[in-house]
Formats: sequence, C-alpha cells, structure tokens
Amino acid sequence: MTDKILRRTQVEERVGLSRSTLYAMIAEGTFPKPIRIGKRAVGWTETSLTAWLKSKQVDAA
Repeated sequence: MTDKILRRTQVEERVGLSRSTLYAMIAEGTFPKPIRIGKRAVGWTETSLTAWLKSKQVDAA
C-alpha cells in the first residue's frame, strides 16, 4: 500500500492552518517537514499528518 501525498492546500484544509503558519511551525520543528515531489512542488504524506494530528489530540487532553 502506498502512502497518499497531500499538497499544501489540502494540508491547510485538513489541519486548519495557513501557509505562513505551517512554514513557521516547520522552521520551529513543530510540524512535519514536506517531501519534495518535483522541482518546485512539495507535499506531505498522509501518515505524517495523521500522526501529527493525533499527537495534538494527546497534548490537548
């Protein structure tokens, strides 16, 4: 089974954060780094986002 790659706009919708917030969190090390899928294209694996969202749910509990 292959892991689905989500583009930035899909990630923004899924996690509810803006582009600038995502990249600020990546720089801080608090959000998964994207993977390069082309010369000017990046994406995130669905698995890494699911894990990040689950970790946020644990933090909130």
